[in-house]
Amino acid sequence: MNRRTRLLVLGPLVAASFAAAPAALAVPDAPAAAVPAATCSTSGVLENGRVHLSGGGFTPGPAYVYGSAGFGGTVEIAQNGGFQVMNVPPGQYTVRQGGELTRCSG
Repeated sequence: MNRRTRLLVLGPLVAASFAAAPAALAVPDAPAAAVPAATCSTSGVLENGRVHLSGGGFTPGPAYVYGSAGFGGTVEIAQNGGFQVMNVPPGQYTVRQGGELTRCSG
């Protein structure tokens, strides 16, 4: 095959490979960011023998808090997804919002 024929045949093939290269090298779609998991914790025992309960990552609206020390009640989750309940008896606490249960650490 002479040089002119080679350029006529191979030229478009080489150009096509350069055009396809950016698509082949593109980064695949990243997975959607995961929704942060709700968390809840109690402070250390205060001087008065009680603790503070706080959490974040919840959906704004009502939630129900209940604990091993008999404390329980509805809390309003703020627009930022957080809440605080001050001066509760020390114990193990759980927050229920919808069908989700979040155990509090601390």
